[in-house]
Amino acid sequence: MPDVLDATRALVIDANHNARMLIVAHLRELGVGEVRAVTRPSEARMALEAGRYDIVVCDNDFGESPDLGQQLLDELRREHVLPQSTVFIMVTADASYAAVAGAAEAALDVYLLKPYTLAAFSERLFEARHRKRVLKPIFDAMAEQAFEQAAAQCLQRFERREDCWLHAARIGAELLLRLKRNTEARALYQAIIEARTVPWAKLGMARAEYASGQLQSARKTLETLVGELPDFADGWDMLGRVHMDEGRLDLALQTYQQALRLTPACLLRAQRAGTLAFYAGKRAEAQRLLEGAQSQGLRSRLFDYFSLVLLALIHHDEGDSKALRQLLDGFEQLLLQHPGSARLTRQRLLVQALLALSDGRRTEAQSLGEQLARALDQPDADLEVGCLLISLGLRLQRAGLRWPGLEALLQALALRYCVNKASTEVLVAMGEGAAELHAPVRAAHERIAELAEQAMTLSLKGKPERAVQLLAEQGERTRNAKLIDMAMSVLRRHAARIGQRAALEEFVSDLQACWVLPISGSLAKAKAGQPLATPRGPAIENTLT
Repeated sequence: MPDVLDATRALVIDANHNARMLIVAHLRELGVGEVRAVTRPSEARMALEAGRYDIVVCDNDFGESPDLGQQLLDELRREHVLPQSTVFIMVTADASYAAVAGAAEAALDVYLLKPYTLAAFSERLFEARHRKRVLKPIFDAMAEQAFEQAAAQCLQRFERREDCWLHAARIGAELLLRLKRNTEARALYQAIIEARTVPWAKLGMARAEYASGQLQSARKTLETLVGELPDFADGWDMLGRVHMDEGRLDLALQTYQQALRLTPACLLRAQRAGTLAFYAGKRAEAQRLLEGAQSQGLRSRLFDYFSLVLLALIHHDEGDSKALRQLLDGFEQLLLQHPGSARLTRQRLLVQALLALSDGRRTEAQSLGEQLARALDQPDADLEVGCLLISLGLRLQRAGLRWPGLEALLQALALRYCVNKASTEVLVAMGEGAAELHAPVRAAHERIAELAEQAMTLSLKGKPERAVQLLAEQGERTRNAKLIDMAMSVLRRHAARIGQRAALEEFVSDLQACWVLPISGSLAKAKAGQPLATPRGPAIENTLT
């Protein structure tokens, strides 16, 4: 059956006027119903976020701009802005191996070398469209959130080596990771490597190891991968996540900087590197990266407003009240666009407090801090709230203000948010070396570890019910996601040996619903995403977006 394009929509991204018009003409000659053309990646992001396109044709080179089409694709795919059903065609004059290998890593549908003919363009487009039709049942199941069904279809196509089996295998492995079937995902990536060695499968193995909590294995896999392919930006990106989870913020910064050097126009990586530079005390670097991200993509949903919070702290420390007022005005506008956003409201409170402190309105600054502290009683108050409070407490102390109850506040937030090395190191970094701020955090981290060890000892001694009770009681008191999740884990592992199973399960489920689920995964996402280098929980799962 011939492929009819009259009902399709296409987006052309090319800075060169003549080349752009030629592609538009090709698409119209092939019968595409609607064609839109833009000249910059930022315009493309906005167009793709606003509407769905069946075909995207993008030049990899944007002239004097550092942006690359492949970087745009990496970002769009990673953040699920580009549907699986969309055909993405990259047009380029670069035929080098590195470029071709990079295109394969980005899961391109078509990589078209210049010069090309209309016939070649047409043939490659229709081949890609054929793959999309073959895999349509999988995409449809994914669109309906039927991920188990979609994964089963992928595995069947791979096992039978049916048409487009390698593409199906890649999608299937991603689905298995999403479904937390990490062991199966790793086995599938291994089978793909044995059938056809591809770097993206090695990256997938590392992701499966990471998702299973095998950080050391994931790190070794990734170090080998980036050693073999030093220009593989996604490998460096994933290695940065592993370093972050290990609490090695300095190494995480280095790896994200390397990923950013390879993809200088990537909005997400610029924000991650900027945030980690802030944690490391490298303020000039942090300001450069975060202001660049603000200028590049403030209106994009890939932009994270936590970047503005860090810029506000930098401007306050530099005594730049004008810049602080501009940021406050920006938050006011954002709240008009997103009324009722608890996260934006908390971020605005911090900026208001910083501006009041800069203007000498010390009592008002302290009052705003106390208002912000009340957010800790809310179930959706995540680690970011702890970061805001520590950073404000530090600056109030520097101004000579004594915040009554600050010590108790620090202890409470530290006990709640010290769920792993990453979250602990982030809280310590926000204290910027002040012993009176980071000492309670270190103490809380050790206390949570002691409680977890006590519970495991009880479990190993044949007392799982007492272990669950300890974890649940302390989880309720501290609101610590790690303890609460551990309670449920021990409960399910030793269900047959726990007499009060039903009552305990109901109690722990209520704790998870109140203190874990509101700050985990998609439930925590605000418009423009979640903090990029601020772990949010739950403790046993991934801690970096």
